[in-house]
Parts: sequence; structure tokens; C-alpha cells
Amino acid sequence: MPTYDYECQTCGHQFEARQSMKDPHLTDCPKEGCPGPVKRKIGLGSGFIFKGNGFYITDYRSDSYKAAAKKDSESASSSSSSSSTASSSPAPAASSPAPAKSSTAA
Repeated sequence: MPTYDYECQTCGHQFEARQSMKDPHLTDCPKEGCPGPVKRKIGLGSGFIFKGNGFYITDYRSDSYKAAAKKDSESASSSSSSSSTASSSPAPAASSPAPAKSSTAA
């Protein structure tokens, strides 16, 4: 349920109320002895973080995780560059293709 901020027009008392979106606005000040009307203020909302499947998991990673991931990616790139230099030598020439067999039966 959302939390709404209210302010009394007479005494200036500010308060919050948890209400359903379907509930009508509050109209009377809850402070004793104040018959003043209240007005709902525009709130900023609340900060929240999307977690779970379907969201970018890398957006909220800890610093230790980022450091470990960087270390892993550096070691993987150094090992892949050494293996790519070994395989960069030209491949042996392919032998000439075998002659086609004739389909004539004797």
C-alpha cells in the first residue's frame, strides 16, 4: 500500500498515512483540537531496486564481485591470446581430392 503525505491547512501539521489507492483522501486533521482540512501533498515516491530474474544482474554487483570478475577476464584474455598465437601458423596444404568413382557396373 502506498504512503501518502498530508498537511493541515489550518495548523500546518504534517503526517503520513498508508492508504489503498482506492481509498478516499483524508479530509480532517488528526491533531486534537484542530478542525482544519488537510491537503494531500505530492510525494517523491520511494527508491527501490529491481531484483530477481529478468533484470540486469550486473547493475547492483558488489565491489568484490567486480574485482574478481575483472581478474578472471584478464586471465582469460591472456590465455586466449597465447593459444591464438600457437594456432596462427598456416594449416598444412590439403591433399588433392580423390578421383571420382565411376558408376559403371560390370
